[in-house]
Amino acid sequence: MSQASRNQGGNHDGKALAALLDLERLEENLYRGQSPATTWQRVFGGQVVAQSLVAAQRTAPKGLFVHSLHGYFMRPGDTEVPIIFLVDRLRDGRSFATRSVRAIQHGQPIFIMTASFQVEEGGHQHQDPMPDVPPPEALATSDIMNDAEKAPAPIRNYWMRERPIEIRPVDLENFLWRNKPSGEQSIWIRANGQSPHGREYQTAFLAYMSDMTLLDATLYPHGSSVFSDRVQAASLDHAVWFHRPFNIDDWLLYVQESPSASNSRGFAHGRIFSRDGTLVASVAQEGLIRIRDHARPFYQKS
Repeated sequence: MSQASRNQGGNHDGKALAALLDLERLEENLYRGQSPATTWQRVFGGQVVAQSLVAAQRTAPKGLFVHSLHGYFMRPGDTEVPIIFLVDRLRDGRSFATRSVRAIQHGQPIFIMTASFQVEEGGHQHQDPMPDVPPPEALATSDIMNDAEKAPAPIRNYWMRERPIEIRPVDLENFLWRNKPSGEQSIWIRANGQSPHGREYQTAFLAYMSDMTLLDATLYPHGSSVFSDRVQAASLDHAVWFHRPFNIDDWLLYVQESPSASNSRGFAHGRIFSRDGTLVASVAQEGLIRIRDHARPFYQKS
Protein backbone atom coordinates (compact mmCIF):
# COMPACT_ATOMS: atom_id res chain seq x y z
CA MET A 1 0.00 0.00 0.00
CA SER A 2 1.44 3.37 -1.01
CA GLN A 3 1.52 6.38 1.27
CA ALA A 4 -0.90 8.10 -1.08
CA SER A 5 -3.62 5.57 -0.41
CA ARG A 6 -3.34 5.47 3.35
CA ASN A 7 -6.41 6.56 5.24
CA GLN A 8 -7.19 9.06 7.93
CA GLY A 9 -7.00 7.94 11.50
CA GLY A 10 -5.51 4.48 10.99
CA ASN A 11 -8.31 2.84 8.96
CA HIS A 12 -6.51 1.66 5.85
CA ASP A 13 -9.37 0.09 3.89
CA GLY A 14 -13.10 0.03 3.38
CA LYS A 15 -13.60 -2.83 5.84
CA ALA A 16 -12.01 -0.82 8.62
CA LEU A 17 -14.24 2.15 7.82
CA ALA A 18 -17.23 -0.20 7.83
CA ALA A 19 -16.28 -1.23 11.37
CA LEU A 20 -16.09 2.45 12.37
CA LEU A 21 -19.58 3.00 10.96
CA ASP A 22 -21.05 -0.11 12.62
CA LEU A 23 -22.55 1.69 15.60
CA GLU A 24 -23.31 -0.04 18.88
CA ARG A 25 -27.01 -0.09 19.75
CA LEU A 26 -27.53 0.99 23.37
CA GLU A 27 -31.31 1.30 23.45
CA GLU A 28 -34.20 2.12 21.14
CA ASN A 29 -33.10 5.14 19.03
CA LEU A 30 -29.79 5.37 20.92
CA TYR A 31 -26.39 4.38 19.47
CA ARG A 32 -22.72 4.74 20.34
CA GLY A 33 -19.84 5.29 17.93
CA GLN A 34 -16.08 5.41 18.31
CA SER A 35 -13.34 7.46 16.68
CA PRO A 36 -10.11 5.96 15.31
CA ALA A 37 -6.81 6.45 17.10
CA THR A 38 -5.38 9.64 15.64
CA THR A 39 -3.16 12.60 16.41
CA TRP A 40 -5.90 14.95 15.20
CA GLN A 41 -7.27 17.23 17.89
CA ARG A 42 -10.85 16.94 16.73
CA VAL A 43 -13.12 14.40 15.05
CA PHE A 44 -13.14 14.49 11.24
CA GLY A 45 -16.42 16.08 10.17
CA GLY A 46 -17.17 13.44 7.55
CA GLN A 47 -16.97 10.77 10.23
CA VAL A 48 -19.70 12.27 12.41
CA VAL A 49 -21.87 12.97 9.34
CA ALA A 50 -21.57 9.34 8.21
CA GLN A 51 -22.14 7.91 11.68
CA SER A 52 -25.20 10.14 12.15
CA LEU A 53 -26.56 8.85 8.85
CA VAL A 54 -25.99 5.25 9.96
CA ALA A 55 -27.96 5.94 13.16
CA ALA A 56 -30.82 7.43 11.13
CA GLN A 57 -30.78 4.51 8.67
CA ARG A 58 -31.01 2.00 11.52
CA THR A 59 -34.45 3.45 12.40
CA ALA A 60 -35.80 4.08 8.88
CA PRO A 61 -38.72 2.00 7.57
CA LYS A 62 -37.80 -0.93 5.34
CA GLY A 63 -37.81 -0.07 1.64
CA LEU A 64 -37.10 3.64 2.13
CA PHE A 65 -33.67 5.03 1.24
CA VAL A 66 -32.01 8.29 2.19
CA HIS A 67 -32.31 11.00 -0.45
CA SER A 68 -30.97 13.98 1.52
CA LEU A 69 -29.32 15.04 4.75
CA HIS A 70 -28.71 18.47 6.27
CA GLY A 71 -26.49 19.03 9.29
CA TYR A 72 -24.77 21.65 11.44
CA PHE A 73 -21.42 21.28 13.19
CA MET A 74 -21.82 22.84 16.63
CA ARG A 75 -18.67 21.94 18.57
CA PRO A 76 -15.35 20.22 17.80
CA GLY A 77 -15.58 16.48 18.44
CA ASP A 78 -13.30 14.87 21.04
CA THR A 79 -11.40 11.95 19.48
CA GLU A 80 -10.73 10.35 22.87
CA VAL A 81 -14.31 9.64 23.97
CA PRO A 82 -17.26 7.86 22.30
CA ILE A 83 -20.01 9.75 20.49
CA ILE A 84 -23.64 9.11 21.47
CA PHE A 85 -26.24 9.34 18.68
CA LEU A 86 -29.85 10.05 19.67
CA VAL A 87 -32.45 9.60 16.91
CA ASP A 88 -35.88 11.25 16.82
CA ARG A 89 -38.42 9.58 14.52
CA LEU A 90 -40.10 12.73 13.24
CA ARG A 91 -42.33 11.24 10.56
CA ASP A 92 -43.18 7.92 8.91
CA GLY A 93 -45.34 8.25 5.79
CA ARG A 94 -46.12 6.00 2.87
CA SER A 95 -43.52 7.57 0.59
CA PHE A 96 -41.29 9.59 2.92
CA ALA A 97 -39.83 9.33 6.40
CA THR A 98 -37.85 11.91 8.37
CA ARG A 99 -35.29 11.44 11.12
CA SER A 100 -33.40 13.88 13.33
CA VAL A 101 -30.07 12.91 14.91
CA ARG A 102 -28.08 14.55 17.68
CA ALA A 103 -24.42 13.53 18.11
CA ILE A 104 -23.49 14.12 21.75
CA GLN A 105 -20.24 14.28 23.71
CA HIS A 106 -19.71 15.51 27.27
CA GLY A 107 -23.45 16.13 27.55
CA GLN A 108 -23.57 18.58 24.64
CA PRO A 109 -24.41 18.19 20.94
CA ILE A 110 -21.42 18.41 18.60
CA PHE A 111 -23.51 17.86 15.45
CA ILE A 112 -27.20 17.85 14.59
CA MET A 113 -28.68 16.42 11.40
CA THR A 114 -32.00 15.85 9.68
CA ALA A 115 -32.29 13.12 7.06
CA SER A 116 -35.16 12.32 4.70
CA PHE A 117 -35.94 8.88 3.26
CA GLN A 118 -38.09 7.94 0.25
CA VAL A 119 -39.38 4.86 -1.55
CA GLU A 120 -38.03 4.49 -5.09
CA GLU A 121 -40.32 5.98 -7.73
CA GLY A 122 -40.27 6.61 -11.46
CA GLY A 123 -40.65 10.02 -13.07
CA HIS A 124 -38.79 12.76 -14.97
CA GLN A 125 -35.05 12.34 -15.45
CA HIS A 126 -32.34 14.90 -16.29
CA GLN A 127 -28.85 15.83 -15.07
CA ASP A 128 -25.86 18.05 -15.79
CA PRO A 129 -23.16 16.41 -17.91
CA MET A 130 -19.90 15.32 -16.32
CA PRO A 131 -16.93 17.60 -17.12
CA ASP A 132 -14.42 16.34 -19.66
CA VAL A 133 -11.42 15.37 -17.51
CA PRO A 134 -8.69 12.71 -17.75
CA PRO A 135 -9.74 9.29 -16.42
CA PRO A 136 -8.22 8.17 -13.11
CA GLU A 137 -5.97 5.64 -14.88
CA ALA A 138 -4.26 8.51 -16.71
CA LEU A 139 -3.30 9.91 -13.31
CA ALA A 140 -2.11 6.62 -11.85
CA THR A 141 1.60 7.50 -12.03
CA SER A 142 1.08 10.75 -10.11
CA ASP A 143 1.63 9.62 -6.53
CA ILE A 144 0.45 12.57 -4.47
CA MET A 145 3.11 12.02 -1.81
CA ASN A 146 5.96 12.41 -4.30
CA ASP A 147 5.03 16.08 -4.57
CA ALA A 148 3.67 16.49 -1.04
CA GLU A 149 7.06 15.62 0.45
CA LYS A 150 8.19 19.11 -0.55
CA ALA A 151 5.02 20.77 0.77
CA PRO A 152 4.76 22.65 4.10
CA ALA A 153 4.62 20.40 7.16
CA PRO A 154 0.82 20.59 7.76
CA ILE A 155 0.09 19.53 4.16
CA ARG A 156 2.79 16.84 4.20
CA ASN A 157 1.57 15.41 7.51
CA TYR A 158 -2.04 15.39 6.32
CA TRP A 159 -1.31 13.38 3.19
CA MET A 160 0.91 10.92 5.06
CA ARG A 161 -2.00 9.95 7.29
CA GLU A 162 -3.67 6.65 6.57
CA ARG A 163 -7.15 6.99 5.07
CA PRO A 164 -9.89 4.68 3.75
CA ILE A 165 -10.18 6.73 0.57
CA GLU A 166 -7.88 6.92 -2.43
CA ILE A 167 -7.71 10.35 -4.05
CA ARG A 168 -6.32 11.34 -7.46
CA PRO A 169 -6.57 15.07 -8.19
CA VAL A 170 -7.13 15.93 -11.84
CA ASP A 171 -4.55 18.72 -11.48
CA LEU A 172 -2.16 17.42 -8.82
CA GLU A 173 0.32 20.29 -8.94
CA ASN A 174 -2.34 22.95 -8.50
CA PHE A 175 -4.10 20.81 -5.88
CA LEU A 176 -0.99 20.94 -3.68
CA TRP A 177 0.51 24.28 -4.52
CA ARG A 178 -2.44 26.53 -5.51
CA ASN A 179 -0.55 27.77 -8.57
CA LYS A 180 -3.66 28.90 -10.43
CA PRO A 181 -6.16 30.86 -8.31
CA SER A 182 -9.52 29.34 -9.11
CA GLY A 183 -12.82 28.62 -7.41
CA GLU A 184 -13.00 25.02 -8.58
CA GLN A 185 -11.19 21.68 -8.45
CA SER A 186 -11.90 18.10 -9.53
CA ILE A 187 -10.71 14.91 -7.87
CA TRP A 188 -11.25 11.22 -8.52
CA ILE A 189 -12.08 9.32 -5.35
CA ARG A 190 -12.91 5.74 -4.36
CA ALA A 191 -12.82 3.33 -1.44
CA ASN A 192 -9.37 2.02 -0.57
CA GLY A 193 -9.79 -1.75 -0.59
CA GLN A 194 -12.89 -3.93 -0.76
CA SER A 195 -15.97 -2.47 0.94
CA PRO A 196 -19.41 -3.80 1.93
CA HIS A 197 -21.93 -3.49 -0.89
CA GLY A 198 -25.13 -2.76 1.02
CA ARG A 199 -26.86 0.42 -0.08
CA GLU A 200 -26.89 1.82 3.46
CA TYR A 201 -23.11 1.50 3.70
CA GLN A 202 -22.57 2.95 0.23
CA THR A 203 -24.48 6.12 1.14
CA ALA A 204 -22.75 6.39 4.53
CA PHE A 205 -19.35 6.08 2.83
CA LEU A 206 -20.26 8.81 0.35
CA ALA A 207 -21.36 11.03 3.25
CA TYR A 208 -17.96 10.40 4.85
CA MET A 209 -15.92 11.28 1.78
CA SER A 210 -18.12 14.26 0.80
CA ASP A 211 -16.52 16.38 3.55
CA MET A 212 -13.00 15.79 2.22
CA THR A 213 -11.33 18.74 0.42
CA LEU A 214 -14.62 20.60 -0.20
CA LEU A 215 -13.81 23.58 2.03
CA ASP A 216 -10.45 23.88 0.22
CA ALA A 217 -12.31 25.17 -2.83
CA THR A 218 -13.36 28.32 -0.93
CA LEU A 219 -9.70 29.29 -0.49
CA TYR A 220 -8.47 28.48 -3.98
CA PRO A 221 -9.43 31.91 -5.40
CA HIS A 222 -7.19 33.48 -2.75
CA GLY A 223 -4.18 31.25 -3.33
CA SER A 224 -4.58 29.88 0.19
CA SER A 225 -5.35 26.59 1.92
CA VAL A 226 -7.02 25.22 5.03
CA PHE A 227 -3.46 24.26 6.06
CA SER A 228 -2.29 27.86 6.16
CA ASP A 229 -1.37 29.17 9.60
CA ARG A 230 -3.17 32.38 8.62
CA VAL A 231 -6.53 30.63 8.20
CA GLN A 232 -8.85 29.40 10.93
CA ALA A 233 -10.93 26.85 9.04
CA ALA A 234 -13.85 24.74 10.21
CA SER A 235 -16.95 23.24 8.61
CA LEU A 236 -20.15 24.97 9.76
CA ASP A 237 -22.84 23.01 7.94
CA HIS A 238 -23.10 20.20 5.42
CA ALA A 239 -25.77 18.87 3.08
CA VAL A 240 -25.88 15.91 0.69
CA TRP A 241 -28.52 14.95 -1.87
CA PHE A 242 -28.39 11.34 -3.10
CA HIS A 243 -29.72 11.21 -6.66
CA ARG A 244 -28.93 7.72 -7.94
CA PRO A 245 -27.27 4.46 -6.76
CA PHE A 246 -23.48 4.12 -7.16
CA ASN A 247 -20.55 1.85 -6.38
CA ILE A 248 -17.87 3.25 -4.08
CA ASP A 249 -15.37 0.57 -5.15
CA ASP A 250 -15.15 2.24 -8.54
CA TRP A 251 -13.91 5.76 -9.15
CA LEU A 252 -16.22 8.74 -8.56
CA LEU A 253 -15.45 12.22 -9.87
CA TYR A 254 -15.95 14.94 -7.24
CA VAL A 255 -16.29 18.34 -8.95
CA GLN A 256 -16.06 21.17 -6.42
CA GLU A 257 -16.76 24.89 -6.88
CA SER A 258 -16.96 27.95 -4.64
CA PRO A 259 -19.25 30.70 -5.92
CA SER A 260 -18.90 32.96 -2.87
CA ALA A 261 -16.91 33.88 0.23
CA SER A 262 -17.75 36.73 2.63
CA ASN A 263 -17.90 37.60 6.33
CA SER A 264 -15.16 35.02 7.12
CA ARG A 265 -17.31 32.26 5.60
CA GLY A 266 -16.78 30.35 2.38
CA PHE A 267 -19.50 28.51 0.47
CA ALA A 268 -18.79 25.51 -1.76
CA HIS A 269 -20.86 22.98 -3.62
CA GLY A 270 -19.91 19.73 -5.29
CA ARG A 271 -21.24 17.29 -7.84
CA ILE A 272 -20.31 13.63 -7.68
CA PHE A 273 -20.35 11.56 -10.89
CA SER A 274 -19.83 7.86 -11.47
CA ARG A 275 -17.23 6.85 -14.03
CA ASP A 276 -19.90 6.52 -16.76
CA GLY A 277 -20.99 10.15 -16.27
CA THR A 278 -24.04 9.54 -14.09
CA LEU A 279 -24.65 12.30 -11.53
CA VAL A 280 -25.07 10.33 -8.30
CA ALA A 281 -25.01 13.04 -5.61
CA SER A 282 -24.73 16.76 -4.90
CA VAL A 283 -23.10 18.37 -1.87
CA ALA A 284 -23.14 21.85 -0.32
CA GLN A 285 -21.13 23.22 2.58
CA GLU A 286 -20.38 26.52 4.28
CA GLY A 287 -17.30 26.84 6.43
CA LEU A 288 -15.37 29.29 8.54
CA ILE A 289 -12.30 30.65 6.70
CA ARG A 290 -11.29 33.41 9.10
CA ILE A 291 -7.99 35.22 8.54
CA ARG A 292 -6.09 35.13 11.80
CA ASP A 293 -2.86 36.30 13.41
CA HIS A 294 0.16 34.02 12.95
CA ALA A 295 0.53 33.89 16.72
CA ARG A 296 -2.73 31.99 17.14
CA PRO A 297 -2.52 28.16 17.26
CA PHE A 298 -3.04 26.10 14.12
CA TYR A 299 -5.99 24.17 15.57
CA GLN A 300 -8.28 26.89 16.88
CA LYS A 301 -11.75 26.09 18.14
CA SER A 302 -14.42 28.33 16.62
